[in-house]
Amino acid sequence: MDKQQILVVDDEEINRIILMQMFEDSLDEYELLEAGNGLEAVEQIDKNQNIVLILLDVVMPIMDGFKVLEHMQEKKLLEAIPVILITGESIEDSEGRAYDFGVADVIHKPFLTHIVRRRSKNIIELYQNKRNMERRLKEQEIAIRAQEKEIRETNEFMVDALSTVVESRNAETGDHTKRIKYYTRIMANHLMEHFPKYGLTPVTVDGISRASVMHDIGKIGISDTILLKPGRLTNEEFDIMKTHTTIGCDILEKFYKDRTSEFYRFCYEICRHHHERWDGRGYPDHLAGDDIPISAQIVAIADVYDALVSPRVYKSSFSEEKAFEMITNGECGQFAPDILECFRLAREDFHNIMEMLGAS
Repeated sequence: MDKQQILVVDDEEINRIILMQMFEDSLDEYELLEAGNGLEAVEQIDKNQNIVLILLDVVMPIMDGFKVLEHMQEKKLLEAIPVILITGESIEDSEGRAYDFGVADVIHKPFLTHIVRRRSKNIIELYQNKRNMERRLKEQEIAIRAQEKEIRETNEFMVDALSTVVESRNAETGDHTKRIKYYTRIMANHLMEHFPKYGLTPVTVDGISRASVMHDIGKIGISDTILLKPGRLTNEEFDIMKTHTTIGCDILEKFYKDRTSEFYRFCYEICRHHHERWDGRGYPDHLAGDDIPISAQIVAIADVYDALVSPRVYKSSFSEEKAFEMITNGECGQFAPDILECFRLAREDFHNIMEMLGAS
């Protein structure tokens, strides 16, 4: 392993000798470098990778100490390499300016070698401890992110698996949940861009999109005679079908451990409220207006659109143009003006999703 390096910069050779002699008993630990002016110092700094301390004179020919500090500042080296500025100037001329650069210490000539030596040792140790701590924190951060990624991927797998179970009970749904996820992300991105009042961020857009696949999870609790009925449901059967919203929430409450997480909240809101309507005529809670969570409002219009353009045993599919017209005209229930505006903005993207995945 290469030795750590200490760079001594002073245009007076005798000063360099005095400063370097302070570390003679540590030559097995440190390699001593020297420079007679600022330009030589910059060259040493640029070509050596193990410098742990610079003892830097201020007044020098060709390039002074402050020019060296400017170079280090441009290279973002001052946080990594401590500098002790050694100056014969008055305090008001140099000390304040030096600390503005972020030097570790300022020592005024004439100096006492044992004091400079002790300060140097302390500063090297301090910066090494700082670097070691930063490295450990970085390693911990990497480990935590890897763990979070693994947990997220596991959750993604479980969520997708659960939604697939629902789809497998109803052959007509096909890639319904996959399309809903795409539609939701598109809508949420438009809402984030054009309507900042809702406070959506890339993180919440991602969370709402992932949670959208849980919207029909409650259909696990609906009997096959109703879920797979080859025709329109009676009023009584439809009332039972409506309960999939609350059944889904019951499932989430029983099996989701962290009910305080934002993702759980999105899942719950979407499960329960994706059939609510802006005018209060939806179900199960007959919420109206802004009382309907924005996550559920987004999924609601995506769900209606996909249901319209997909064939069912009780109906053929509508064209994309007809589905767009029915939704914007209010034939499928009322949606918020902001949601409808985003739906209009998303029209071409929805078409592309249909082209890519098709409707089944």
